[in-house]
Amino acid sequence: MEQLVNLFVLIPLLGFIIGLVIPSQKEGALSKITYLTIGIQLIVSLVFIGWWIWNGSNVINLKEFSIFKTVHYDFYIDLYFDKISATYILIGAVLTFLITVYSRYYLHREEGYKRFFNTIMFFYLGYSIVTVSGNLETLFIGWEVLGVSSFLLIAFYRDRYLPVKNAVKVFSIYRIGDVGVILAMWLSHHMWNENISFYKLNNYELVHDHIVEHSLVGLFVAIVIFISAAAKSAQLPFSSWLPRAMEGPTPSSAIFYGSLSVHMGAFLLMRTYPFWEQQISFRIFVILMGIATSVMATLTARVQSSIKSQIAYSSVAQIGLIFVEIALGWETFALIHVAGNAFLRTYQLLVSPSIVSYKIREQQYHFVPKQRTLEDSWPKRIEYTLYMLSLKEWNLDSIMYKYMWNPLKKIGSRWSFLTFKNVYVFFAGAFILGMILSFNQDWISPWWRFCLPLIYAFIGLLMVIKAFTERASVRLSWSLIITNHFGIALAISFNEHFDALHHFWYLGGVIVSGLLGYACIQRLRSLESWVSLDQFYGHVYEHPKIGFMFLLACLGVSGFPITPTFVGEDLIFSHIKEDQLLLAFLISMSLIINGLAAIRIYARIFLGPHVKTYHGSAKRSS
Repeated sequence: MEQLVNLFVLIPLLGFIIGLVIPSQKEGALSKITYLTIGIQLIVSLVFIGWWIWNGSNVINLKEFSIFKTVHYDFYIDLYFDKISATYILIGAVLTFLITVYSRYYLHREEGYKRFFNTIMFFYLGYSIVTVSGNLETLFIGWEVLGVSSFLLIAFYRDRYLPVKNAVKVFSIYRIGDVGVILAMWLSHHMWNENISFYKLNNYELVHDHIVEHSLVGLFVAIVIFISAAAKSAQLPFSSWLPRAMEGPTPSSAIFYGSLSVHMGAFLLMRTYPFWEQQISFRIFVILMGIATSVMATLTARVQSSIKSQIAYSSVAQIGLIFVEIALGWETFALIHVAGNAFLRTYQLLVSPSIVSYKIREQQYHFVPKQRTLEDSWPKRIEYTLYMLSLKEWNLDSIMYKYMWNPLKKIGSRWSFLTFKNVYVFFAGAFILGMILSFNQDWISPWWRFCLPLIYAFIGLLMVIKAFTERASVRLSWSLIITNHFGIALAISFNEHFDALHHFWYLGGVIVSGLLGYACIQRLRSLESWVSLDQFYGHVYEHPKIGFMFLLACLGVSGFPITPTFVGEDLIFSHIKEDQLLLAFLISMSLIINGLAAIRIYARIFLGPHVKTYHGSAKRSS
């Protein structure tokens, strides 16, 4: 019976594959496959959870298989089931089933009907993988699927400017969370000398001994876990992405950003709680950040003119309180809170159009003058200050742009000498020199052996920053993304020798995806008069097959789970030593910006309003 845990992943996977082969014209078949798949998942969940409770609610841990294994490294798939998994699986199955039935009629005759239901199944597959994951590696697979599917759902109305722009914004925040999980995997590997499972984390004595021996490392792991959780659950300083995610269809907003995806950060904190429960300073930090987020989001929600934005910030406020409950050790209470908030926000978002009509009618026929509130007793200066800060959403977007994205743009603009032709000349020389020195390290001093990994990692980072900020040449931006991966591999080769197999796993997927992407760019250049990165071109309208193939190429160079690059990234970090924080930071930043640059190219070329005037398109919303 315990082996039935596999069904929680296999059922959504099978439904997703079947949905891909159904023609887009058969709306009834598409919707039926989706909600039947979720319905079967719901029945299996109820039966399994009932059996599990009847037999004592014991923790289930299943090590399935190893994807890649060496003497010192094992990337394996591990499944885990406890009350946290049971709660999230049941919430996800019930709400997704209701939403899929609702969406069958809501999106009737919508141009992207098939795309919507396929993306729903893709999202639910990632959600299911996360909820039953038994280690950080397995969790990261689902984590990445959630990020990509979220991008596609937000940009569902891909012929409009604002949904596409906001989808890229949200994906940028998700990338920060992704790298936080990668860093947690890297440092936990050094702490335990293995890929620790969540089952072993429940061993109090084992965890306590390692935390005592590696107190600073343990604190850093806890911080990057919090960054990942905060990014996924829209907590400070990442709170502004959730209202932007509401650009997608109302059903996707309800199920994903109102109830499921936004609670994944809380899931990560609960799953890793045995690791950081002994770190009192970190628990206090989580409590303070949760309270601050809750207060900020509550004030911001009260001044929103959009129902969806108001609901989004209300959800952020509640999740802030859930973070506080988790930090206090109230796991059961937090799970009840997650379930209540998920069902409430789903209901609110689905009935939001009716609420607007009701409020308008109520104000017209049953107007009641505003009553005196607590805020009216405050000094006017404070009241007005809070009002303006809330109206501006506490300038979170401005702060992010000022201290993160704008500095990157300034750095990228200084590398104007890099063109499509000389980038390969410049990098080829540096790469060949690095390879020679890597295989003949006795030629150089220990000081240079220490510095060269940092130098090449820094060069790779500068190249991918240039790729992210490039606004003219598509080929140049794509080439810089590919060369960045070679720079990372070369940097690690100085640190600890990579064998041929490690090179194959990491760079093999990059080369194949890079060639595929370049072929798509060349094909599009032959069909269209001009393609650049200075605006959104919307070419997916006329070239959907090329757009799909290029999206696969972008996922390949970004380290998506279906590619060897995904395992390769974990291999890369396994070769970084515990005391090489600067090297880990440079490579982490490279991977963040690498994925952003690839998705930015896809969004600019293929999404947004079509450049050709004979196609109808929506104007900018703002």
